[in-house]
Amino acid sequence: MAKISENTEVALPLRNMISLIAAASIATWAYFGIVERINNLETSTTMMKSDLNFNTEFRIKWPRGEMGSLPADSEQFMMIEHLSEELEKLTVEIESGEAPFDQQQKLQINFMMKRIEALEEAHEKIRNDIMDLIHSNSRIPPQTRSQHEGH
Repeated sequence: MAKISENTEVALPLRNMISLIAAASIATWAYFGIVERINNLETSTTMMKSDLNFNTEFRIKWPRGEMGSLPADSEQFMMIEHLSEELEKLTVEIESGEAPFDQQQKLQINFMMKRIEALEEAHEKIRNDIMDLIHSNSRIPPQTRSQHEGH
């Protein structure tokens, strides 16, 4: 039986010794490469879980308006609010008969009514003049203006 102690000598060829050192170095390098790859995968998985959680939160809260809004959304909301105010003003003006279009129509109707009244007066004057002319040429006694109504 062989006794092994601190002073036991081992005779190994140099080639085998270099092979053992190379194998240990390659094994150490491979181990740390595997550990680095595992760390990268764990970090990537952690980041993906974080993104997934944020995406889920965003998907739920964004439509509710709990996460703010885009500048375009804010601009649209302001435009909608402005249009709503304008609609309320126009509704009040329309209901009171003071809408811009109604005022224009009212002015046109008043103008047309004055023109119609003037034309009716002119027509009545011409009609009476014609009747007076007919009566004077046919030697029919002239009638008063109220008697011309039936012709």
